[in-house]
Amino acid sequence: MLPYIIGAAVAVITFFLGAFLGYQRRKSYAEREIGSAEEEAKRIVNEAYKSAESKKREALVEAKEEILKAKNEHEREVKERRGELQRQEHRLLQKEETLDRKMENIEKKEEQLTGRLAKLEQTQAEAERLKDSQLETLERISGFTTEEAKRYLLDQLEADVTHESAMKIKEIEARCKDEADTKAREIISLAIQRCAADHVAEATVSVVPLPNDEMKGRIIGREGRNIRTLETLTGVDLIIDDTPEAITVSCFDPVRREIARLALEKLILDGRIHPARIEEMVEKAKREVDATIKAEGERAIFETNVHGLHPELVKLLGRMRYRTSYGQNVLNHSIEVSHVAGLLAAEIGANVTEAKRAGLLHDLGKSIDHEVEGSHVTIGVELARKYRESENVIHAIHAHHNDIEPKTVVACLVQAADAISAARPGARRENLENYIKRLEMLEDLTSSFEGVEKSFAIQAGREVRIMVKPEVVSEDQMVLLARDIAKKIEDELEYPGQIKVHLLRETKAIEYAK
Repeated sequence: MLPYIIGAAVAVITFFLGAFLGYQRRKSYAEREIGSAEEEAKRIVNEAYKSAESKKREALVEAKEEILKAKNEHEREVKERRGELQRQEHRLLQKEETLDRKMENIEKKEEQLTGRLAKLEQTQAEAERLKDSQLETLERISGFTTEEAKRYLLDQLEADVTHESAMKIKEIEARCKDEADTKAREIISLAIQRCAADHVAEATVSVVPLPNDEMKGRIIGREGRNIRTLETLTGVDLIIDDTPEAITVSCFDPVRREIARLALEKLILDGRIHPARIEEMVEKAKREVDATIKAEGERAIFETNVHGLHPELVKLLGRMRYRTSYGQNVLNHSIEVSHVAGLLAAEIGANVTEAKRAGLLHDLGKSIDHEVEGSHVTIGVELARKYRESENVIHAIHAHHNDIEPKTVVACLVQAADAISAARPGARRENLENYIKRLEMLEDLTSSFEGVEKSFAIQAGREVRIMVKPEVVSEDQMVLLARDIAKKIEDELEYPGQIKVHLLRETKAIEYAK
């Protein structure tokens, strides 16, 4: 047992000794670690101190530089302001000197004016004395007192004023005439604007469409008997040419042409084309045209609001539906003349009803002028007198082409309305090719002059508007250039009426604001 106890004691002692040695070893290791950590901490702190000192020195240097820079900037601004103040002070001193000189001049002028005023008062007093003495002398020489002289001068002045008044009255009368012309133009233009009718040129041929070209042979008939019958009954020419599926009906008389057209259309629809059937269809077409004539006459009096016409006059008006004058439909022309005459009468306070009635009937003679000898004016007067129209209406019909002198306001209005309707651009037809050629020649002729930039023929060739170059043609030269152009147009061109030469000179100045 003793060995066991000894062994245990040795083991315990060995254990404690090992533990103590291990503790001592760990302690020494820990002390070494703590020492190295403290050294590292001291090193870091020293470096931090050094870095802080370095940054502090850099910050101080930068701060000093900023302070120096600000100080220099401030000194520069102070210097500039001081210089500006010195310049302003110099200007103020100059102004003060100028004001002082001006004040001295003003004071001198005041002294001079005071002296002049005193002299002026003396002169005025002397003038009054001279005036009184002269009045006394004049009264003694003339034998008139002052009151008598005043009355004499007033009488002379009254005579002068009377003469001036007479001259003024003549001037006013002349101006009134000019204004009357202007007012008349305004009234006419207003009437034209309020009655702006469209115009369609009438032709002397009508085209009848066919369902096929085989129908041409049936219309011609055996040995041409069908076409001869139709031409004989209607008095027209049927032109059957190479135009596919169409026949042209030609005749100067629109009534006969319309009858032939209607008869031909009925025959084509019916399909039975032979002489007896042609006679029947022509009679039907005549009855239809007669009904249309009556309806057109009633339409005319309804549109113009002209009532109380004789039934025969209504039919004659309807016949004008198939009458043309220079391509213008006479019935539409008469309706338009009635409207324009009524508008003109309303503008000047004349009899509107009478003016419209005379305007509607003014071309009445054209409805039968192919059948009766004489001009359409004479025929119209006879018809109006036959159907008991008023003398004023008859006079207006008689005077609308100046066959007699117009003596009433209504006659003058109808004459003006007739001219307005016929003169509208496009109302009456001219050969289109010749018309265009004439306008081109007019523009080419006016463009040939030196200094002309552009030229335009307007108002259906009644006016040529010319743009000139302002650097080539002066204001004074424009009058001479216009006269030369007008003379050359007269010498080299043929034209109806007159042509207005209108020159325009425009000067432009252009600059740019930047």
